Amino acid sequence: MRLDLSSHITFERVPKKYYRPENDFEEYNLARYEKLPVAIYEEARRAAKKVANDIVEEMLQKQKKGEHFVLGVSGGTSPLPVYEELVRQHREKNVSFKNLVVFNTYEFYPVLDFSFSNLQMLKDLFLNQIDIDPENIFSPDATIEKDLIAENCDAFEKDLADKGGLDYLLLGLGSKGNVGFNMPGSSLHSQTRLVMLDGDSRKDIARNFGSLDKVPLSAITMGLSDMMDAKKIALLAWSEQKAGSIRDIVEGPVTDLVPGSILQTHPEVKVFVDLAAASELTRISWPWLVTNCEWNSKLIRRAIVWLCGVVNKPILKLTNKDYNDNGLSELITLYGSAYNVNIKIFNDLQHTITGWPGGKPDADDTYRPERAKPYPKKVIIFSPHPDDDVISMGGTFQRLVNQGHEVHVAYQTSGNIAVGDEEVIRYISVLNSMRKKFNPENTGLLEKYEKIRHYLLHEKTKEDIDTPDILFIKGRIRREEARSADRYVGLPEENIHFLDLPFYETGKVKKNPISERDVTIVKDFIETIKPHQIYVAGDLADPHGTHKVCLDAILGAIDIFKEEEWFQDCRVWMYRGAWMEWEIDHIEMAVPLSPEELRQKRNAILRHQSQMESAPFLGDDERLFWQRSEERNRATADMYWKLGLASYEAIEAFVEYIPVQ
Repeated sequence: MRLDLSSHITFERVPKKYYRPENDFEEYNLARYEKLPVAIYEEARRAAKKVANDIVEEMLQKQKKGEHFVLGVSGGTSPLPVYEELVRQHREKNVSFKNLVVFNTYEFYPVLDFSFSNLQMLKDLFLNQIDIDPENIFSPDATIEKDLIAENCDAFEKDLADKGGLDYLLLGLGSKGNVGFNMPGSSLHSQTRLVMLDGDSRKDIARNFGSLDKVPLSAITMGLSDMMDAKKIALLAWSEQKAGSIRDIVEGPVTDLVPGSILQTHPEVKVFVDLAAASELTRISWPWLVTNCEWNSKLIRRAIVWLCGVVNKPILKLTNKDYNDNGLSELITLYGSAYNVNIKIFNDLQHTITGWPGGKPDADDTYRPERAKPYPKKVIIFSPHPDDDVISMGGTFQRLVNQGHEVHVAYQTSGNIAVGDEEVIRYISVLNSMRKKFNPENTGLLEKYEKIRHYLLHEKTKEDIDTPDILFIKGRIRREEARSADRYVGLPEENIHFLDLPFYETGKVKKNPISERDVTIVKDFIETIKPHQIYVAGDLADPHGTHKVCLDAILGAIDIFKEEEWFQDCRVWMYRGAWMEWEIDHIEMAVPLSPEELRQKRNAILRHQSQMESAPFLGDDERLFWQRSEERNRATADMYWKLGLASYEAIEAFVEYIPVQ
């Protein structure tokens, strides 16, 4: 059973030659805008294995000489696959880490509960699972008194100097181009110090602490000067969220506004990224500027959309001169004239637009994104959380129902941790009022009410997790909100399904890894419906990671039955959520929404009242989910209009998933 198929999702416009050139000549051409050496991999685990192998090789060389190997380590999600690979080599290949010395590059401050510290996370995931000498682990102290902070930083610097500095520094990348907690504006000569965490930084790490109010206000971080003294540095970045920062660090100038850009001045540094994190590098995003291209319809579409932006013209007004002046003369050679290219791409984009996402019955579907038959279709909309369906594709959802298809919605997780405590108090207060009115003798319910209310108001601390009873109530709040939204859309009660995948039900922000049990639940459900369409969240930019796990569960299930006869008549469409939209060259189905349909979509989203202003996990975007969704959908429609196509109020976009062989 394959459990990580989402990492295999690649798009047609990224041939291997752009990131795995055949020779040095091609490499130099492709990387002409890159000021740091970059290794691009199809998936993070392959890159992590390479980094882990390099660390082990250098460590063992020092081990043979009887010397310590000094490694700087970071928290966050980027280094995790490297730690997993190092642990695997220790267990399966008997690699010894007895000569390893580790320096933790940052620590939150203050941390009252050490289980939330960065060092404890490193111990849980890595250090406690290898044979490192505990005395060889160095870290800033998260528990010292405030008047001893400077002394602690000096001691950390002295320990680092006594060990001869870092042999190898493993760095993750923050959302603002920061390394460690050296945020924009940090001195390029900074050393270990206390830094105050801004709002965005605290939101980025809120998932580690359960909620934003539990996140410390500051951190002690190794300075940029200390980092630059390392003999070798590896910078790791995965996912689209990091693409902009990678572009700035690799292709931009050295500036304190992008602290990681200082790595350009280091002689032994390498950047390891997956395709998603590399997506805004010139060689991936605009390859025609650095090499001869392998032109396909997706890449041509991307080039034309880019050209329209450069010259500020719609597609059908582009001229031969526009192409020749902007590095796209190859397309003129291939197609003979600007007009031929223009009309091809204009029609290509026009054919993505449909008001019939389930297919239009009794219509010529030659140039439509969905087939006309069968009609009506059986449709499953998978929603990772209980509101992703309406946030991400609420207009399409409404169309599918209105156009007579048999639509089923499957909510993959309860979403219970995203409900605030105040919501629970409000709901149980209503319940207690009903008890007083209709069943005052029910002392058991009264005791439960008083116990939960007292715990939330007087006992629960920032470090406490919710009790099973509270998690149940929070889950039911979200479940009933989902039912309310579905009723508004017009979905029958029997077509609403709650899968409650086990990986999610930890009661904590940190979830369990995906398991075969999760995949089996999804597989069994799909096989009860045998749909003609499946809609899934392909939003890998989800900052909390739940969307990726939910997608992997679905793709793992599809992988099992992809050869079955019934599935040959099924199409899988990926939507994106509140965090990011598909780029226009990827879009294969664009469903336009009228002003009235957009208003109906908003009303469905508003049924999820617990996810409005008081939701614990709104991310680093201050807009509410309905605002993000509307602005994203309007932006997509605006892009189509600027390219010279019809003007719509909003557009929801989809990409077809083709099962991995």
